[in-house]
Amino acid sequence: MARGWDSKAVESRIHAAEASEETSDAQRFTPDRNESLRKKDCLLLSRSRVMHDIEATQNIRYRKLLTDALAHLDRELLEFA
Repeated sequence: MARGWDSKAVESRIHAAEASEETSDAQRFTPDRNESLRKKDCLLLSRSRVMHDIEATQNIRYRKLLTDALAHLDRELLEFA
């Protein structure tokens, strides 16, 4: 009787693993999607750096340059929204 229960448990684990593999295949991204996510992450990282620099600078001209860069990054990020 124990062997029957063991084989059913193993069988159910095999089916669960197969279902998990099918789900993970469906969740994988295409190369274009991966590139898009990478670009968005880079833009967000650049934006956080520019925000930090804006808060830290005292030079008015540099602050204007950073503000323009921030506006540009925000326009770029709108493509991903």
